[in-house]
Amino acid sequence: MRRLFAVCQKELQAYLWTPTTYFALAVYMLLTGLLFYTNFVMYQPSILDYRLVLGDTLSMLVFVVPLLTMRLVAEEFRQGTDELLLTSPVSVTEIIIGKFLASLGMLFILVLCSLAYPVVMSFYGSLDWTLVFTSVIGLFMLGAAMMAIGLFASTLSQHQMMSAVVSFIILLVFWMLDSFGGQTGAAATVQQWLEPFSLTARFDSFTKGLLNGADVLYYVTIAALFLLFSIQVVERKRWR
Repeated sequence: MRRLFAVCQKELQAYLWTPTTYFALAVYMLLTGLLFYTNFVMYQPSILDYRLVLGDTLSMLVFVVPLLTMRLVAEEFRQGTDELLLTSPVSVTEIIIGKFLASLGMLFILVLCSLAYPVVMSFYGSLDWTLVFTSVIGLFMLGAAMMAIGLFASTLSQHQMMSAVVSFIILLVFWMLDSFGGQTGAAATVQQWLEPFSLTARFDSFTKGLLNGADVLYYVTIAALFLLFSIQVVERKRWR
């Protein structure tokens, strides 16, 4: 456990010294700020509802997560430090989970930044804080699953941009699973089958003030599955 937290601490320090981190945070705050201004400040609704803002800002994660995860393992491959890391007493599982925990630290900062919007909205009237609370939990769980996918993509290449592109494509597919298919016939059946696996469809219950066990389990399973994939990929490289 001590070695796992040592890897996590090293990665958190690396995040602080990497310009990409500040670029990703700046992009996230700029775009979500613009969406907040457009959806709330410019067209201030008569009913305060955090979901009016959250729905659009949520999609920004598809662009920001690949930027925050692309270097996690790919940079080790590029610099050749993976050989030192893999021959150290630290297990591959500890390395992957340590890096994942560090990415959750960055996700925590993003979620904290997102809380600025409901706080501003509360100045204009009464806000449903239960709904905000469950939405924030859902945002963190969704982000954690996406970080695990991004970490997996980072194990596939030593080139960070390639990892970011692969991560973006996987995230986009999971994001739009409930959009594939159609409204009638076999296409509708396909859509009904794919919808439960969509990242966005599982988020809906959180925005209704509900903590659904099946939705929580889905995000935990996605994160665990892609962490397992990441461990397997790195293990294969270790024994080559």
